[in-house]
Amino acid sequence: MAENNGSAQRAVRIVTVDLVVAVLIFALGALVVFESVRLGASWGSDGPGAGYFPFYIGMLICICSFAVFVQSLLKVKTDRKVFVTQDRFKLVLVVLIPTTFYAIGVWLIGIYVSSALFIALFMKFAGRYSWQRSTAVCAGVSVTAFVLFEIWFKIPLPKGPVEAMLGF
Repeated sequence: MAENNGSAQRAVRIVTVDLVVAVLIFALGALVVFESVRLGASWGSDGPGAGYFPFYIGMLICICSFAVFVQSLLKVKTDRKVFVTQDRFKLVLVVLIPTTFYAIGVWLIGIYVSSALFIALFMKFAGRYSWQRSTAVCAGVSVTAFVLFEIWFKIPLPKGPVEAMLGF
């Protein structure tokens, strides 16, 4: 718990966020190192292996994230700066959670249907628009995006079962 402007509020400190992000970035770097070794991170007779350069990039990521972790650990008891209060974090979650479901939806049911659902639900529940307006906007945006990318520019975007039923 941290204090903000004299009133006690639940809050997340900057140093806590630094520690968590350092661990996550280290894990990402470790994954890159692991996969690079699996691919071949050594120098062969014909030059570097497929994982040679990614291995060193992954090691650099691990070293830097470890340095950030140690720096943050040294500041845990002294640095009380607030990253986000509970009230502000709720506002972030209002956008983050639907966006996460949208990204999963693009993977499962395609970008056009996911976009339509995301726009309609976000307009209705976050923007407090009517169902009629939300439906009109989401349909207009999705149809326009489909025509623009799939028909005019011939850029295939992720499609799902609805587009398959329509022959695309």
